[in-house]
Amino acid sequence: MKDGHSEVILAGIGQTPVGEFWDLSLRTLAARAILAALKDSGDIKPQVMYIGNMLAPSASQQANLGALLPDNVGLTGLEGVTVEAADASGGAALRAAYLAVRSGAVDAALAVGVEKYTDVIGPESEAMLSQMLDADFEAAQGLTPLSLAGLLFHRYLVEYQAEHEAFAGFPEVAHANGATNPNAMFQRAMRDGAYERAAKAAEILNLFDVAPYADGAAAVLLTREDALPEAWDKPRVRLIGSSSVVDTISIHDRHIPLVWDAARLSIERACRSAGIMPKDVDFFEYHDATSLHAALSLEAAGFASQGQGWMLAKPEVIGLNGQIPVATFGGLKARGHPIGATGVYQAVEAALQLRGEAGPNQVPGARLGLIQNLGGMAAMAVTHVLAV
Repeated sequence: MKDGHSEVILAGIGQTPVGEFWDLSLRTLAARAILAALKDSGDIKPQVMYIGNMLAPSASQQANLGALLPDNVGLTGLEGVTVEAADASGGAALRAAYLAVRSGAVDAALAVGVEKYTDVIGPESEAMLSQMLDADFEAAQGLTPLSLAGLLFHRYLVEYQAEHEAFAGFPEVAHANGATNPNAMFQRAMRDGAYERAAKAAEILNLFDVAPYADGAAAVLLTREDALPEAWDKPRVRLIGSSSVVDTISIHDRHIPLVWDAARLSIERACRSAGIMPKDVDFFEYHDATSLHAALSLEAAGFASQGQGWMLAKPEVIGLNGQIPVATFGGLKARGHPIGATGVYQAVEAALQLRGEAGPNQVPGARLGLIQNLGGMAAMAVTHVLAV
Protein backbone atom coordinates (compact mmCIF):
# COMPACT_ATOMS: atom_id res chain seq x y z
CA MET A 1 0.00 0.00 0.00
CA LYS A 2 1.10 3.57 -0.71
CA ASP A 3 -0.74 6.71 0.42
CA GLY A 4 -3.72 4.53 1.34
CA HIS A 5 -4.01 3.05 -2.18
CA SER A 6 -3.14 -0.37 -3.54
CA GLU A 7 -0.15 -0.10 -5.87
CA VAL A 8 -0.50 -0.15 -9.65
CA ILE A 9 0.77 -3.36 -11.30
CA LEU A 10 1.78 -3.98 -14.93
CA ALA A 11 -0.16 -7.21 -15.19
CA GLY A 12 0.06 -7.80 -18.94
CA ILE A 13 2.31 -6.72 -21.81
CA GLY A 14 2.20 -7.19 -25.57
CA GLN A 15 4.05 -5.88 -28.60
CA THR A 16 4.45 -6.40 -32.32
CA PRO A 17 7.72 -6.17 -34.20
CA VAL A 18 8.60 -2.66 -35.36
CA GLY A 19 9.08 -2.10 -39.07
CA GLU A 20 7.39 -1.27 -42.36
CA PHE A 21 4.20 -3.31 -42.59
CA TRP A 22 2.59 -2.45 -45.91
CA ASP A 23 0.26 -5.45 -45.72
CA LEU A 24 -1.09 -4.82 -42.21
CA SER A 25 -3.78 -2.34 -41.19
CA LEU A 26 -3.71 -0.10 -38.15
CA ARG A 27 -6.46 -2.13 -36.49
CA THR A 28 -4.68 -5.42 -37.14
CA LEU A 29 -1.40 -4.21 -35.64
CA ALA A 30 -3.20 -2.88 -32.57
CA ALA A 31 -5.22 -6.09 -32.14
CA ARG A 32 -2.08 -8.22 -32.05
CA ALA A 33 -0.57 -6.15 -29.23
CA ILE A 34 -3.86 -5.87 -27.29
CA LEU A 35 -4.64 -9.59 -27.43
CA ALA A 36 -1.06 -10.44 -26.41
CA ALA A 37 -1.29 -8.13 -23.39
CA LEU A 38 -4.67 -9.55 -22.33
CA LYS A 39 -3.37 -13.10 -22.62
CA ASP A 40 -0.22 -12.23 -20.68
CA SER A 41 -2.37 -10.76 -17.89
CA GLY A 42 -4.35 -13.96 -17.47
CA ASP A 43 -7.31 -12.40 -19.30
CA ILE A 44 -7.96 -9.57 -16.84
CA LYS A 45 -10.78 -7.48 -18.32
CA PRO A 46 -10.11 -3.72 -18.57
CA GLN A 47 -12.84 -1.16 -18.05
CA VAL A 48 -11.09 1.51 -20.13
CA MET A 49 -8.66 1.63 -23.05
CA TYR A 50 -6.41 4.64 -23.64
CA ILE A 51 -4.90 4.69 -27.13
CA GLY A 52 -1.75 6.64 -27.90
CA ASN A 53 -1.62 7.69 -31.56
CA MET A 54 -0.59 10.73 -33.56
CA LEU A 55 -1.06 10.07 -37.27
CA ALA A 56 -4.14 7.89 -37.80
CA PRO A 57 -6.50 10.70 -38.91
CA SER A 58 -3.99 12.09 -41.43
CA ALA A 59 -2.11 8.94 -42.51
CA SER A 60 -4.80 6.27 -42.27
CA GLN A 61 -7.91 8.47 -42.62
CA GLN A 62 -9.13 6.93 -39.38
CA ALA A 63 -10.18 8.86 -36.31
CA ASN A 64 -12.28 7.56 -33.40
CA LEU A 65 -9.76 4.88 -32.44
CA GLY A 66 -11.39 4.78 -29.02
CA ALA A 67 -14.29 2.97 -30.67
CA LEU A 68 -12.45 1.16 -33.48
CA LEU A 69 -9.84 -0.72 -31.48
CA PRO A 70 -12.05 -2.06 -28.64
CA ASP A 71 -14.67 -3.06 -31.21
CA ASN A 72 -12.06 -4.88 -33.31
CA VAL A 73 -11.03 -7.13 -30.41
CA GLY A 74 -14.50 -7.74 -28.99
CA LEU A 75 -14.29 -5.31 -26.08
CA THR A 76 -17.36 -3.18 -26.75
CA GLY A 77 -18.94 -1.89 -23.59
CA LEU A 78 -15.79 -0.41 -22.10
CA GLU A 79 -14.63 3.21 -22.25
CA GLY A 80 -12.31 4.06 -25.15
CA VAL A 81 -10.28 7.26 -25.52
CA THR A 82 -7.62 8.36 -28.01
CA VAL A 83 -4.71 10.28 -26.49
CA GLU A 84 -2.62 12.53 -28.74
CA ALA A 85 0.63 14.14 -27.58
CA ALA A 86 2.79 13.95 -30.73
CA ASP A 87 5.40 11.21 -30.28
CA ALA A 88 4.74 11.25 -26.52
CA SER A 89 1.23 9.90 -27.17
CA GLY A 90 2.11 6.44 -25.91
CA GLY A 91 3.55 7.76 -22.68
CA ALA A 92 0.52 10.00 -22.22
CA ALA A 93 -1.83 7.03 -22.72
CA LEU A 94 0.14 5.08 -20.13
CA ARG A 95 -0.15 7.96 -17.67
CA ALA A 96 -3.91 8.21 -18.26
CA ALA A 97 -4.26 4.49 -17.56
CA TYR A 98 -2.10 4.82 -14.45
CA LEU A 99 -4.21 7.69 -13.09
CA ALA A 100 -7.47 5.83 -13.76
CA VAL A 101 -6.30 2.74 -11.89
CA ARG A 102 -4.48 4.62 -9.13
CA SER A 103 -7.54 6.73 -8.38
CA GLY A 104 -9.76 3.70 -7.97
CA ALA A 105 -12.06 4.83 -10.79
CA VAL A 106 -11.44 1.50 -12.54
CA ASP A 107 -9.93 -1.84 -11.55
CA ALA A 108 -8.02 -2.33 -14.80
CA ALA A 109 -7.00 -0.11 -17.71
CA LEU A 110 -5.32 -0.88 -21.00
CA ALA A 111 -2.73 1.53 -22.45
CA VAL A 112 -2.22 0.95 -26.17
CA GLY A 113 0.17 2.65 -28.56
CA VAL A 114 -0.22 2.16 -32.30
CA GLU A 115 1.07 3.88 -35.42
CA LYS A 116 0.93 3.15 -39.15
CA TYR A 117 3.48 5.64 -40.42
CA THR A 118 3.91 3.88 -43.77
CA ASP A 119 0.30 4.49 -44.80
CA VAL A 120 1.72 7.66 -46.38
CA ILE A 121 5.11 8.02 -48.08
CA GLY A 122 7.19 10.82 -49.56
CA PRO A 123 6.96 14.55 -48.79
CA GLU A 124 3.46 14.16 -47.33
CA SER A 125 4.88 12.10 -44.47
CA GLU A 126 7.26 14.94 -43.56
CA ALA A 127 4.34 17.36 -43.53
CA MET A 128 2.41 15.05 -41.20
CA LEU A 129 5.32 14.79 -38.78
CA SER A 130 5.71 18.56 -38.75
CA GLN A 131 2.31 18.77 -37.06
CA MET A 132 4.14 18.09 -33.78
CA LEU A 133 5.85 21.50 -34.12
CA ASP A 134 4.32 24.98 -33.93
CA ALA A 135 2.29 25.19 -37.15
CA ASP A 136 2.43 28.98 -37.43
CA PHE A 137 5.98 29.73 -36.40
CA GLU A 138 7.97 26.57 -37.21
CA ALA A 139 6.25 24.23 -39.66
CA ALA A 140 4.98 27.11 -41.83
CA GLN A 141 8.59 28.23 -42.24
CA GLY A 142 9.58 24.82 -43.62
CA LEU A 143 10.95 23.31 -40.43
CA THR A 144 10.52 19.60 -39.77
CA PRO A 145 11.35 17.74 -36.54
CA LEU A 146 14.51 16.43 -38.20
CA SER A 147 15.72 19.76 -39.57
CA LEU A 148 15.06 21.48 -36.25
CA ALA A 149 16.99 18.77 -34.41
CA GLY A 150 19.83 19.25 -36.89
CA LEU A 151 19.99 22.98 -36.21
CA LEU A 152 20.00 22.40 -32.46
CA PHE A 153 22.62 19.68 -32.77
CA HIS A 154 24.91 22.04 -34.66
CA ARG A 155 24.45 24.64 -31.95
CA TYR A 156 25.20 22.02 -29.29
CA LEU A 157 28.50 21.09 -30.95
CA VAL A 158 29.57 24.72 -31.25
CA GLU A 159 28.37 25.93 -27.85
CA TYR A 160 29.81 23.03 -25.87
CA GLN A 161 32.86 22.43 -28.09
CA ALA A 162 31.98 18.79 -28.63
CA GLU A 163 33.22 16.66 -31.51
CA HIS A 164 30.58 15.04 -33.69
CA GLU A 165 32.44 11.71 -33.61
CA ALA A 166 32.08 11.63 -29.81
CA PHE A 167 28.34 10.89 -30.24
CA ALA A 168 29.00 7.60 -32.03
CA GLY A 169 28.51 5.64 -28.80
CA PHE A 170 24.80 6.43 -28.67
CA PRO A 171 23.85 4.58 -31.89
CA GLU A 172 26.56 1.96 -31.35
CA VAL A 173 25.04 0.92 -28.01
CA ALA A 174 21.50 1.08 -29.43
CA HIS A 175 22.37 -1.14 -32.41
CA ALA A 176 24.34 -3.59 -30.24
CA ASN A 177 21.21 -4.00 -28.09
CA GLY A 178 18.85 -4.07 -31.04
CA ALA A 179 20.84 -6.92 -32.58
CA THR A 180 19.42 -9.30 -29.95
CA ASN A 181 15.87 -7.91 -29.88
CA PRO A 182 13.63 -9.99 -32.18
CA ASN A 183 11.13 -7.11 -32.38
CA ALA A 184 13.68 -4.48 -33.44
CA MET A 185 13.61 -2.89 -36.87
CA PHE A 186 17.41 -3.10 -37.11
CA GLN A 187 18.93 -6.30 -35.73
CA ARG A 188 22.55 -5.73 -36.62
CA ALA A 189 25.42 -4.14 -34.71
CA MET A 190 27.29 -1.26 -36.33
CA ARG A 191 30.58 -1.94 -38.05
CA ASP A 192 33.72 -0.13 -37.00
CA GLY A 193 33.88 3.29 -38.64
CA ALA A 194 30.27 3.18 -39.87
CA TYR A 195 29.34 6.31 -37.93
CA GLU A 196 32.13 8.38 -39.44
CA ARG A 197 31.28 7.20 -42.98
CA ALA A 198 27.50 7.67 -42.70
CA ALA A 199 25.68 10.02 -45.07
CA LYS A 200 24.08 13.17 -43.73
CA ALA A 201 20.37 13.12 -42.90
CA ALA A 202 19.75 16.77 -41.92
CA GLU A 203 22.20 19.59 -41.32
CA ILE A 204 25.04 17.92 -39.44
CA LEU A 205 23.07 14.86 -38.26
CA ASN A 206 24.00 11.66 -40.08
CA LEU A 207 21.87 8.57 -40.69
CA PHE A 208 23.09 6.91 -37.50
CA ASP A 209 22.12 9.99 -35.48
CA VAL A 210 18.46 9.64 -36.43
CA ALA A 211 15.89 7.04 -35.33
CA PRO A 212 13.73 5.59 -38.13
CA TYR A 213 10.00 6.28 -38.06
CA ALA A 214 8.08 3.03 -38.37
CA ASP A 215 4.91 1.01 -37.81
CA GLY A 216 4.18 -0.87 -34.62
CA ALA A 217 1.85 -1.47 -31.70
CA ALA A 218 2.35 -2.20 -28.00
CA ALA A 219 -0.02 -2.61 -25.08
CA VAL A 220 0.18 -2.70 -21.29
CA LEU A 221 -2.61 -3.76 -18.94
CA LEU A 222 -2.55 -2.02 -15.57
CA THR A 223 -4.44 -3.08 -12.48
CA ARG A 224 -4.13 -2.69 -8.73
CA GLU A 225 -2.56 -5.16 -6.37
CA ASP A 226 -5.89 -5.78 -4.67
CA ALA A 227 -7.60 -6.51 -8.00
CA LEU A 228 -5.20 -9.23 -9.18
CA PRO A 229 -6.67 -12.72 -9.58
CA GLU A 230 -5.75 -15.02 -6.70
CA ALA A 231 -3.90 -17.41 -9.02
CA TRP A 232 -1.82 -14.62 -10.63
CA ASP A 233 1.84 -15.67 -10.25
CA LYS A 234 3.97 -13.32 -12.38
CA PRO A 235 6.61 -10.98 -10.91
CA ARG A 236 4.84 -7.88 -9.62
CA VAL A 237 6.17 -5.04 -11.75
CA ARG A 238 4.86 -1.87 -10.10
CA LEU A 239 4.40 1.55 -11.63
CA ILE A 240 5.46 3.70 -8.68
CA GLY A 241 6.02 7.16 -10.15
CA SER A 242 4.52 9.18 -12.99
CA SER A 243 4.69 12.75 -14.28
CA SER A 244 3.79 14.69 -17.41
CA VAL A 245 5.12 18.21 -18.05
CA VAL A 246 4.89 20.63 -20.98
CA ASP A 247 7.32 23.28 -22.18
CA THR A 248 6.84 25.93 -24.87
CA ILE A 249 6.05 24.21 -28.15
CA SER A 250 8.39 26.54 -30.06
CA ILE A 251 12.11 26.36 -29.44
CA HIS A 252 12.47 30.11 -29.99
CA ASP A 253 10.33 30.80 -26.91
CA ARG A 254 12.67 28.94 -24.56
CA HIS A 255 15.17 30.75 -22.38
CA ILE A 256 17.90 28.21 -23.16
CA PRO A 257 17.15 26.10 -26.27
CA LEU A 258 19.61 23.40 -25.26
CA VAL A 259 18.10 22.86 -21.80
CA TRP A 260 14.91 20.81 -21.92
CA ASP A 261 13.03 21.89 -18.82
CA ALA A 262 9.98 19.67 -19.33
CA ALA A 263 12.20 16.59 -19.55
CA ARG A 264 14.03 17.61 -16.39
CA LEU A 265 10.92 18.47 -14.40
CA SER A 266 9.02 15.34 -15.37
CA ILE A 267 11.93 13.17 -14.22
CA GLU A 268 12.25 15.09 -10.96
CA ARG A 269 8.52 14.84 -10.26
CA ALA A 270 8.17 11.18 -11.25
CA CYS A 271 11.14 10.23 -9.09
CA ARG A 272 9.86 12.34 -6.19
CA SER A 273 6.47 10.63 -6.36
CA ALA A 274 8.26 7.26 -6.36
CA GLY A 275 10.45 8.26 -3.42
CA ILE A 276 13.70 7.74 -5.32
CA MET A 277 16.48 9.71 -7.01
CA PRO A 278 17.32 9.25 -10.71
CA LYS A 279 20.73 7.89 -9.72
CA ASP A 280 18.96 4.99 -7.98
CA VAL A 281 17.62 3.43 -11.20
CA ASP A 282 19.19 0.40 -12.86
CA PHE A 283 18.38 1.46 -16.43
CA PHE A 284 16.96 4.41 -18.37
CA GLU A 285 14.82 3.99 -21.49
CA TYR A 286 15.28 7.42 -22.99
CA HIS A 287 13.73 9.00 -26.07
CA ASP A 288 16.70 8.82 -28.46
CA ALA A 289 14.91 10.19 -31.53
CA THR A 290 18.30 11.70 -32.42
CA SER A 291 21.74 11.72 -30.85
CA LEU A 292 20.90 15.23 -29.60
CA HIS A 293 17.88 13.83 -27.75
CA ALA A 294 20.09 11.19 -26.14
CA ALA A 295 22.59 13.73 -24.81
CA LEU A 296 19.98 16.22 -23.61
CA SER A 297 17.90 13.47 -21.96
CA LEU A 298 20.90 12.28 -19.95
CA GLU A 299 21.51 15.87 -18.88
CA ALA A 300 17.84 16.36 -17.98
CA ALA A 301 17.98 13.26 -15.77
CA GLY A 302 21.04 14.59 -13.97
CA PHE A 303 23.40 11.87 -15.20
CA ALA A 304 25.52 14.59 -16.81
CA SER A 305 25.94 18.33 -16.37
CA GLN A 306 24.65 20.80 -18.97
CA GLY A 307 26.60 20.40 -22.19
CA GLN A 308 28.31 17.18 -21.08
CA GLY A 309 25.79 14.48 -22.00
CA TRP A 310 27.88 13.51 -25.02
CA MET A 311 30.69 12.42 -22.69
CA LEU A 312 28.55 9.47 -21.58
CA ALA A 313 28.34 8.03 -25.11
CA LYS A 314 30.53 5.03 -24.28
CA PRO A 315 29.58 1.34 -23.98
CA GLU A 316 31.19 1.08 -20.56
CA VAL A 317 28.87 3.85 -19.34
CA ILE A 318 25.55 3.25 -21.13
CA GLY A 319 25.85 -0.38 -22.29
CA LEU A 320 23.93 -3.23 -20.66
CA ASN A 321 26.70 -3.67 -18.09
CA GLY A 322 27.45 0.04 -17.78
CA GLN A 323 26.84 2.60 -15.08
CA ILE A 324 23.48 3.67 -16.52
CA PRO A 325 22.22 1.25 -19.21
CA VAL A 326 20.06 2.94 -21.85
CA ALA A 327 18.07 1.80 -24.90
CA THR A 328 18.31 -1.74 -23.58
CA PHE A 329 16.31 -3.26 -26.45
CA GLY A 330 17.72 -0.88 -29.06
CA GLY A 331 15.84 2.28 -28.15
CA LEU A 332 14.19 4.39 -30.81
CA LYS A 333 17.36 4.19 -32.91
CA ALA A 334 17.50 0.43 -33.46
CA ARG A 335 14.13 -0.88 -32.26
CA GLY A 336 12.55 1.84 -34.37
CA HIS A 337 10.35 4.83 -33.56
CA PRO A 338 6.65 4.05 -34.09
CA ILE A 339 5.79 7.59 -32.96
CA GLY A 340 2.57 7.38 -30.92
CA ALA A 341 3.39 3.82 -29.82
CA THR A 342 6.95 4.48 -28.62
CA GLY A 343 6.09 5.27 -25.00
CA VAL A 344 4.19 1.99 -24.59
CA TYR A 345 7.06 0.02 -26.12
CA GLN A 346 9.30 1.55 -23.46
CA ALA A 347 6.95 0.29 -20.73
CA VAL A 348 6.85 -3.22 -22.24
CA GLU A 349 10.64 -3.34 -22.43
CA ALA A 350 11.03 -2.05 -18.88
CA ALA A 351 8.62 -4.72 -17.65
CA LEU A 352 10.66 -7.41 -19.38
CA GLN A 353 13.81 -6.11 -17.67
CA LEU A 354 12.18 -6.09 -14.25
CA ARG A 355 10.62 -9.52 -14.70
CA GLY A 356 14.06 -10.87 -15.60
CA GLU A 357 12.70 -11.91 -19.01
CA ALA A 358 14.93 -9.77 -21.23
CA GLY A 359 17.14 -12.65 -22.34
CA PRO A 360 20.38 -11.44 -23.96
CA ASN A 361 19.22 -7.86 -23.37
CA GLN A 362 18.93 -8.33 -19.61
CA VAL A 363 20.43 -5.68 -17.33
CA PRO A 364 21.94 -7.69 -14.48
CA GLY A 365 19.95 -7.38 -11.27
CA ALA A 366 17.48 -4.82 -12.63
CA ARG A 367 15.04 -3.77 -9.89
CA LEU A 368 14.23 -0.14 -10.73
CA GLY A 369 13.69 1.43 -14.15
CA LEU A 370 13.10 4.92 -15.55
CA ILE A 371 11.34 5.53 -18.87
CA GLN A 372 10.79 8.87 -20.60
CA ASN A 373 8.77 9.63 -23.73
CA LEU A 374 9.13 13.05 -25.40
CA GLY A 375 6.73 14.84 -27.74
CA GLY A 376 7.95 17.23 -30.41
CA MET A 377 11.20 18.89 -29.45
CA ALA A 378 10.61 17.95 -25.79
CA ALA A 379 7.57 20.24 -25.68
CA MET A 380 5.89 17.34 -23.89
CA ALA A 381 7.68 14.98 -21.50
CA VAL A 382 6.10 11.95 -19.85
CA THR A 383 8.17 9.98 -17.34
CA HIS A 384 7.44 6.80 -15.40
CA VAL A 385 9.29 4.89 -12.69
CA LEU A 386 8.85 1.12 -12.52
CA ALA A 387 10.01 -1.27 -9.81
CA VAL A 388 9.88 -4.89 -8.83
